[in-house]
Amino acid sequence: MKKVISDIGEKLRAKESKLTARRELTLKVLLENKGKHLSAEEVYNLVKREAADVGLATVYRALELFQEFGLIHAIDFGDGRKRYEFGMEEGKDHHHHHHLICTKCGSIIEVNEDLLEELENRVNKKHNFTITDHQLKIFGVCSQCSKS
Repeated sequence: MKKVISDIGEKLRAKESKLTARRELTLKVLLENKGKHLSAEEVYNLVKREAADVGLATVYRALELFQEFGLIHAIDFGDGRKRYEFGMEEGKDHHHHHHLICTKCGSIIEVNEDLLEELENRVNKKHNFTITDHQLKIFGVCSQCSKS
């Protein structure tokens, strides 16, 4: 984790930004919760455990900055709140993974295979359109909720 934080600090400095103590705490929370889809309020509550004097606006600004730099992604799963997850791993494909969202309990299941590659190829050929990214959210009922 230290290397990732150090690399991100360098990336920010290269574009005349700083990795302040509050931003670093926000980043640590995101890294420690990798794979989870935290709202800004959830990130804030976790940061506040380490720094009681941090403000919600500070966390929002850090999240926006990290998003600007492509370090995190903001996704709306249909509940009207942005949820954040740590960005792409170095050396991996630049497409997002896909999400299955349970409409009963709100759980989110990640699907790590690219389900849209064939469709992207067809769109590219038919419309001469270069796709740079996509998101796929599938809503339904998870296996746990189906049992109950």
